[in-house]
This record gives sequence, C-alpha cells and structure tokens, in this order.
Amino acid sequence: MSLHVDAGQPTRAPMPPSRRHVRPRPGRSFLTWLDLKAAPYLLVSPYYLLFLVFGLFPLGFTLYYSFFDYDLTGTVEWTGLGNFAALLDDSAFWRAVVNTLAMFVIATVPQILLALLLANALNKRMKAQLFVRLGVLLPLVTSVVAVAVVFTQLYGRDYGMINWVLSWFGIDPVSWKTERLPSWLAIATMIDWRWTGYNAIIFLAGMQTIPKDLYEAASIDGASRRRQFWQITVPMLRPTMIFVVLNSTIGGLTLFSEPTTFYNGNVHGGTNSQFQTVSMFIFEQGFREFDYGYASAAAWLLFLLILIGSAINFLLIRRIGGNK
Repeated sequence: MSLHVDAGQPTRAPMPPSRRHVRPRPGRSFLTWLDLKAAPYLLVSPYYLLFLVFGLFPLGFTLYYSFFDYDLTGTVEWTGLGNFAALLDDSAFWRAVVNTLAMFVIATVPQILLALLLANALNKRMKAQLFVRLGVLLPLVTSVVAVAVVFTQLYGRDYGMINWVLSWFGIDPVSWKTERLPSWLAIATMIDWRWTGYNAIIFLAGMQTIPKDLYEAASIDGASRRRQFWQITVPMLRPTMIFVVLNSTIGGLTLFSEPTTFYNGNVHGGTNSQFQTVSMFIFEQGFREFDYGYASAAAWLLFLLILIGSAINFLLIRRIGGNK
C-alpha cells in the first residue's frame, strides 16, 4: 500500500469550527446598564441626599421665612422685604459686618502666607518627616473649647502671658476682651493657630504634584531657591491656592466658634459687641430674641456677602496666577 503525497500543493489548515452566536442571558444587559450608567449616580446619591436635607432645604426654608415676621409664639405675618430693609438700617448688623470683615482680613492674609512658607519647608527632606507633617495638624484636632481656655489665659489683662511679655518693652497692659482692635487680633491668632497647619498640608499636596524637572532646569540656569519658589512653586500652585482662598473666605465670613468661646460662650461679642460677627448676630436674633424672620434675612445677607467675597478672591487669585 503506497502513500501518495502531492508536494506541489500545500496542505490547508483545518477550518476552525464556526463560532456559535451566544445570546445574552436575560437580565444581563440590564445589569450591564446598571453597572455602567446607574451605579455612578447611586454611589454619589448619598451626598446629594444629605445636601438636600441639610443644605438646600434650610436654604429655601430661611429664604421663605425671611419675608415673614415669625417668632416663637407661632405668629407668622407677611412683611415682604421689611426684614431686609430693617437690617440695612440696623447699626448692630453693620457693626457685625465690619467686625467679620476685619477679623477675616487680619486672620486670613497672614494665615495663607504662613501656610505657604510652612508647606515649602515641609516639602524638603528631613528626619521624621511623617511625624513632622502630622504634627502641624494637631491644632486642628484640638477642641475649640480647650483652645479658647488657653488663649483666654494668654490674653488675660492682669495675669496674661502676652501682657507680661509686652511689659518688658514698657507697654501698658492691653484689655484684649474689651477693646475692639486688640480683641480682633486675639481672635485672629486663635484662628491662625488652628488653621495654618491645615492649609499648609493642602499646599504641600499641591507642591508634590509639581514636576521636579522644572526645579532641576532652573537650578542649571542658576536660579536660587527663593527665585524657584516665587517663579515656579507659587504659579504652579494657582489651582490649590484658589481652593484654599475660597475655603478660607467661607470659613472667615462664617466665623462663630472662636469669638464665641473667647468671651465665655456669649454671642453678644463682648461688652459693646466689639467682636460680634454676623454669624453670632444671626444666632442672637434667632435663639436669644426668637425673631426667626429677622435672623433668616440676616442669614441670606451673609450668604450674599460670602458669594461676593468668594468671587472677588477668585478673580484676584486668577489675575495673580497670570491667567489671561
């Protein structure tokens, strides 16, 4: 028996078996749609539900009652823009606005500058780097009441350490709680002590994203570390700086805890309301005078003040950052 092989024709590879058309199982397409389309919305929905309950609803609630004369007895009387007109003619409200803006500027400007310099120092190699970086956050986790107790003792008129140090230079004791400007400075130091470390960590996170090649190229060109900081680090931190400035603006204009605890929990802001903020004014009108309509109108004016302040700071930072 002979085996004949035709060498002139190449052998063909066997054809692969035909693929069977697999139909998707019932319900699989729905699960795929649920995973790709609906799941992201389901994951973020708790945030929006919380914002709806604790953010949007109070916002609409206060707007509604700002047009009414509403007190604790349940009396609800339509006043239209009467509450807003009364606020604009209220010297106590404008005094609170001036106090808020003054303490905001005194506290925020040095706070951001110190946080920027501190972040630049933390960005360098050092021993126990992790512990040092965590250490700057300790003031933030400290109780506000504990901070107030310490700073109240520091700024005591007769036995405070600050006046004791000032006496070395022949300066008379300062009444930090009864005078307007000294009380602003004292509260501003409380704010800076608590929040400088937090902002420094935010700046540090932004510095970690700056490419190292930029610094190496600048070093080759002979740029000093100071020049690298102001011409590379600061411009590259513009998005981070916008976040920090806006966050500080919102926090500074809604200041409540530090000035309240500085005067033993009294929301009147001192003997002559010399450091009463708008938030303290709102609390006093709503929960001391029980004039909820008036307090709601003040809350909305504060909201507008925050929007204006945030917009101004945003435009300033964009211009400083060189955005064309």
